[in-house]
Order: sequence, then C-alpha cells, then structure tokens
Amino acid sequence: MSGQALQTASQASRAMRLRHVRVVVPLLGVLVAMASLVYYAVPLYRLFCQVTGFGGTVQRAVAAPGAAGTRTFTIRFDADVERGLPWTFRPVSREVTIRAGEERLAHYRARNRSKAALTGTATFNVTPQKAGMYFVKVACFCFSKQRLEAGRSVDMPVSFYVDPAILKDPNLRDVRTITLSYTFYRARGADQKAAAATPRAKSSQSAALRLAAARARRRKTQ
Repeated sequence: MSGQALQTASQASRAMRLRHVRVVVPLLGVLVAMASLVYYAVPLYRLFCQVTGFGGTVQRAVAAPGAAGTRTFTIRFDADVERGLPWTFRPVSREVTIRAGEERLAHYRARNRSKAALTGTATFNVTPQKAGMYFVKVACFCFSKQRLEAGRSVDMPVSFYVDPAILKDPNLRDVRTITLSYTFYRARGADQKAAAATPRAKSSQSAALRLAAARARRRKTQ
C-alpha cells in the first residue's frame, strides 16, 4: 500500500473516531441528566408539595403561634400498613378537636407481630387535600426508619396545629374535619444492613470479652 493510501486510511480512521466521540458524548450527557432527574425527582416533588400543599402534603414549623378565633376543627387519625410488613399500626386516639393555631400532641402505636426484627418507614397525607397547606407539623416520625424487635411495640408522637391563615381562606370555609393518615412500609434495605452488621457486632463483643479475660488472668499471675 502506498504512503498516500496509508495517509488517506489514517485520516478516514480519525474522522470516524471523531464522529463516534460526537455521538457518544451527547448520549453520555443525556444519561447523566436522566440519572440526575431520577435522583432528585423525589426530593423536588416533596418540596413542591410542601410549598403548594399539593396532594395533601402538610407544612412544617418549629412551634405553633397559639390559638386564634373560635372556629374549631376535628382532626381524625388514620393508619395503614403495607401487606409485606407484619406490624399492627393504629392511632392511640381516633380524633381530637382543636382551634386554629393550637398545638396538639397525638400518638400512633406500632407493634411488630413477627419473630424477627423489622424496620419500617411511614409516609403521610392529609384529606381534604386543599387543607394540606394549612396543616402544620411541628414534629413527627414520618420518613424516619423505625426498627422494632420481634414482639415489641412503640408509641410514636406527632405534634401539629392548623395554621390560623385557614380562617381567612374562603375556599376552606366548609372544612371542619381534617384527616391525618399514615402508612407504614417495610424498609428492606435497612433490615439487610442490620442483619449483616449483627455478626460483626457479636464478633467484636466476643473479642472484647476474650481480651478482658486475658488481662484478668495476667493480673492474677503477677
């Protein structure tokens, strides 16, 4: 093959590689963008719901402003558990009556009916949905992993109030009852991690006991 032919083939090869790069780089960018959207979709959606009250998502605050007006609201409590989580989960009290701006503490009780330690995570919503932006939680157990040993139970508190701004919203004049619902789901990844950590913890404990025994024997021989 002549030198000119080799040069032509080399130029063609470089041109092909350049075309491949021009195709691959945008595709990688698209994949990275899609992965970012998937990763941030949940927190962005949660932020949107918290700002707008969409889907009955409630607001958060550090403390209640104090009771305002004479209008009262009946707050009902609902509880559910996904089929794959063998827990009993229910509110301690079915409902309370409060005034707007008045902070109230309620409790939910969960019990692990299985023979193994299990971890659950609770989600929540408020109905009617239009009341979500005025229902404010000061503290709650939602989105936090709750681990229960076999046969154990726990009372989980939620502190909340109804924003007094609801009294000025003409679209909420018909609302007298608000339902706060929680659903517990099994956090399977957390259970697997805990199970994997248990043998290591036992091994470390055994090593510590052996070391303590060896030190005790040395002290006796001295």
